[in-house]
Amino acid sequence: MREQESVGSIINKVLLRKTQLKDNSTTLIMDILYAFFSSLFVVVVSCLVRFAFFKSKSVVNVKVLPPGGRGWPLIGETIEFVTSGWTGHPEKFVTDRMTKFSRHVFRTSLMLEDAAVFCGPEGNKFLFSNEKSLVRYWLPATVSKILPSTDHGVEKMKMVRCHFKPEVLRQYVAVMDMVAQKHFETEWEGNDQILTHKLTKIFTFQVACKIFFSINEPELVNNLSVPFERLAPGLFSIPINLPGTPLRRAINAGKFIRKELTAMAKQRKIDLADGKASPTQDILSLMLCDDYGKFMAETDVADLITGLIIGGYDSTSSTCTFIVNYLAELPEIYEEVYKEQMNIAKSKPSTELLNWEDVSKMKYSWNVACEVLRLVPPTQGTFREAISDFTYNGYSIPKGWKLYWSTYSTHKNPDFFHEPEKFDPSRFNNNAPAPYTYVPFGGGYHLCPGKEFARIEILVFMHHLVRKFKLKKVIPNEQIVFNLIQPKLAKGLPIHLCPHKP
Repeated sequence: MREQESVGSIINKVLLRKTQLKDNSTTLIMDILYAFFSSLFVVVVSCLVRFAFFKSKSVVNVKVLPPGGRGWPLIGETIEFVTSGWTGHPEKFVTDRMTKFSRHVFRTSLMLEDAAVFCGPEGNKFLFSNEKSLVRYWLPATVSKILPSTDHGVEKMKMVRCHFKPEVLRQYVAVMDMVAQKHFETEWEGNDQILTHKLTKIFTFQVACKIFFSINEPELVNNLSVPFERLAPGLFSIPINLPGTPLRRAINAGKFIRKELTAMAKQRKIDLADGKASPTQDILSLMLCDDYGKFMAETDVADLITGLIIGGYDSTSSTCTFIVNYLAELPEIYEEVYKEQMNIAKSKPSTELLNWEDVSKMKYSWNVACEVLRLVPPTQGTFREAISDFTYNGYSIPKGWKLYWSTYSTHKNPDFFHEPEKFDPSRFNNNAPAPYTYVPFGGGYHLCPGKEFARIEILVFMHHLVRKFKLKKVIPNEQIVFNLIQPKLAKGLPIHLCPHKP
C-alpha cells in the first residue's frame, strides 16, 4: 500500500513538475516577446523622434541659408556661370539671380563647391573687410597645381606693396616711355592694319621684363612670353591633368618659369654682392635687397614675381585693348584724349622722356581708362572661403562655403551708375564713385598691389597711341567674349591705323 502510495506520489510530483516547466516555458516566452516588443517600441519611437528633430532642424537650416538653387547634381551652376559671358552679357548670371532671390546674397554651386555670391557695395565691403578673420582668399585646385605658392603671407605682401608705392614707381615712368617708344616703332608703325590684342600683350610683357628683370633683348623676352601665354588657359580649366590638356600645358609652363626666375634670382644675388647690379635697378633687385626679402629663398622670390606678372600681364593688356576699341568707336572721346596728350607733348622738348608730373596731368585720359575698367573690368570677381560659421544679412554662411564677389553687381547697376551701359568718362571727373561700388582692382587685403603700376603703364600706352594714329575698327560690331580670366574681343580687335600727318 505504501509502495503504491509512493508510486502515485512520484507520478503526481512528475506531473506537477511538468506542469511547472510548461508554465515556466510559457512565462519565458512571454518575457522574451515582451522584451522584444518593448525594445522595438523604444527603437521606433526613438527613430521617429530623431527623424522629427532632424527634419525640423533641416527646415530651420534651409530657412537661414541664403536663397537660391544649387543647379545640376555635382556640376551645380558652373556651366551657366562660365558661359554667361560667351554671349557678351557676363552680368546676367549675377543680376538675374539678384532679381529672383536676393539683391544682397544668394546661394549657388560653383566649381563643385557650395557657394554664396555676395552682391552690392555691402557685400563687397563685408568680404574685403573680414579678410583673415571670417574669410580667406580661395582659388580652385587647378591654380595651386600650376602655381604652388598662390597666397602670400602678410610680410611678403607688405614688401610688395612697399615697392609698388607711387614714390617708388615714379622712377619707372621714363623706363616705360622708352619701352613704349620702341614698341610702337617696331610693332605698329609702317602697318596699315594690326591685331590689337596681340600687340598689347607684347607691350605689357615687354614692360614687365624690363622693370622686373632689366631684360629687353627680344630673344630673352620671347623665351619667357611663350610659357606665360600657356599659364592663363590652364588656371580655370577642367581639372584633367593629361598630356595635351590646358592644365598639363600650364603645369609644365609653370615649372619652366619657376626654374628660369629662380636662376635669375640666384645670379642677381651674386651680382649684387659683387657690385655688378644696382639695388634699385628693377623690382627683382628691390626685393632681394629688402630687409625681409634678403632672407627669402630664391624659389619664393620667383613665385612672388610670377604671380605679380600674371596679375598684370593679361589684365593690363586687356584694358589697353578695350581702350583702343572705345577710342576707335567714339571719335569725340578720342579727340579729348588727343588734345590732352598733345598739350603734354608740346610742353616739353621732343627728346625728353615722360616723367611723373606728365602722367599726373593725364586726368581725362585716366577717366577714360576708368570707364573702360567699369564696363569691361579685367576680372569678373574673385573667390573667398568661409573660415568659420557666420551670419550675413540674416542668413547663415557655413564654414567651408566658397564666397564670390562680382564687379557686375555694382558696375552695371543703375542704382550706382546712371545709364550704366553708356560710355561716360565724366563719371570720374570730381566725385569718386560711392565706396565699394567701383572695384576693378578688388579691395581689402587683396587689393591689387600693381594698381598704380597699371595706371602708369596704361597712360604711357595711350600717350603714344593717340599721338601717332587715328583708329578705325575693321569689324564694327565685334563681339566681346568674357571668361573667368579676362574679357576679349572675339577676333582680337583688328584695327586700321591712320598715321597723323607731320
